[in-house]
Amino acid sequence: MGDIRFGVDDLAQLRFAVSPLWETIAALRASADPGRHALHLPWIKQALTVGRERTDLLPHLAELEALAPPPRCPLAEIEEELAALTERPERVAPVLAWWEAGVRPHWPRIRAVLEADLAYRTRQLAEDGIQEVFAHLHPSLRWSDDRLSWTGPPVGRLTLDGGGITLAPSAFTARCVLLPGRPAGPGRNGTPPCLVYPSRGVGTLWERRAEPGDGLARLLGRSRAGLLGRTSTPTTTTGLARQTGLSPGAVSQHLAVLRDAGLVTGHRYRREVYYRASELGLALLERTP
Repeated sequence: MGDIRFGVDDLAQLRFAVSPLWETIAALRASADPGRHALHLPWIKQALTVGRERTDLLPHLAELEALAPPPRCPLAEIEEELAALTERPERVAPVLAWWEAGVRPHWPRIRAVLEADLAYRTRQLAEDGIQEVFAHLHPSLRWSDDRLSWTGPPVGRLTLDGGGITLAPSAFTARCVLLPGRPAGPGRNGTPPCLVYPSRGVGTLWERRAEPGDGLARLLGRSRAGLLGRTSTPTTTTGLARQTGLSPGAVSQHLAVLRDAGLVTGHRYRREVYYRASELGLALLERTP
């Protein structure tokens, strides 16, 4: 059992984040145990062809999971997170090599799923409150009074100190995992603990996305039709640029046209705007050959 006790200040300090480092480690775990990660088999088949970048790290998997620092912000890059591995700096280069070979080629697609989960959770928090957020993170979680508890590997009891907690969705994690917080030290800011939970939408992660038909391309133009087809789940201008090869400026201009036509909507989360096809846009995608 796991048990986290919240104070009033901790609820006010709740935050969300995406951790490319944790996803890199969790992806390594998935590649080592395909039977428990059937949803990722299309990716695992490719990952198993990766050479020493993967096999050199496998003996250190449990150590890496224990060393993984809690993410500090929702938009961290893996290089920033690797800099926090001060206990075992010799692991930095091998982890980065595995990231480059096995995860980074698929990161735009993975991150789009994680960002869609963040958009959903933050909207749910604003509309329904923290109790509903915790109630729907994972079936193993239970919220009662001032405590969040869950069934799973024993982690003991944690009482937060007013600094809150970070919630991080994961595409490769099948259960909830608690990453302990880190106290401040010389030249290092403290970080609150992080609860990693399985992301929504993972079942669609490796689906082949059909390109919009010629009819929609003739109506909107091929670039705009392609962008509309990629907004069935919320994604950002940067994410769309990575997926399509268009410049962020070009993507922004096309999205403005689609938004003015009522085909996409925008939802701001901190410094990013997440775009999603509206009901009209989804209907157009479904009905246009």
